Amino acid sequence: MRRLLPEPSAELDDAALVEAYRLPAGRSLRMDFVASLDGAVSVDGRSAGLGSPGDKRVFRTLRALADVVLVGAGTATTEGYRPVLPDSAVGRLRASIGGPATLPIAVVSRRASLDPGSALAADPSTLVVTCAAADDGRCAALAAAGATVLVCGDDDVDLPATVAALAERGLAQVTCEGGPQLLRAALTAGVVDELDLTIAPALVGAAHRLLPDGLPAPVGLELRQLLEEDGVLFTRYRVAGAR
Repeated sequence: MRRLLPEPSAELDDAALVEAYRLPAGRSLRMDFVASLDGAVSVDGRSAGLGSPGDKRVFRTLRALADVVLVGAGTATTEGYRPVLPDSAVGRLRASIGGPATLPIAVVSRRASLDPGSALAADPSTLVVTCAAADDGRCAALAAAGATVLVCGDDDVDLPATVAALAERGLAQVTCEGGPQLLRAALTAGVVDELDLTIAPALVGAAHRLLPDGLPAPVGLELRQLLEEDGVLFTRYRVAGAR
């Protein structure tokens, strides 16, 4: 993997890749997505169909640098999310750069619909972010399984309140891994600071796209970094108006 912008470079090893994506201290929310040239975010329902070895490296790097991963319940279920353990590739990378080997995952669900019997729900570092309208029984079942339930909002999940609640727990740097509905909601709420988009050199023509619905207004982006490997582009965009 090599850097094209802002300054061209030779091959980036793991340490250099960490520095390429490291953020200043303080609160931030970055969105991590992979999409085809025509905006599809999955093949046969899974993002892995668009992935590459380089995309996996960037994915691990962003997780290694994050205080918490934020993800929608649908994406967590479809992609088979599990707890990040110390002996995993991400856990080892986190430890190598001086961070805790484990990584909390915060699952966003208006209905608290994460399966209480899943390994994710049973992990004590997992947070389920829901709203006051969620079923009390589901919330109680998740809490009994081991997860921490955070109520942020009344009829729907309040994302600014979510980011604030995570920061209060010391989880200031958030990497959000989707899905598209959560991306749209986060952009609409104005909580996104950065979009880290992997662009796969493929045309898919699928219905599941990066943004499934229109935004209230266009969101401006500023290209900060561009990496490349085997024709795959790895972009870092700053969201206009972000801190």
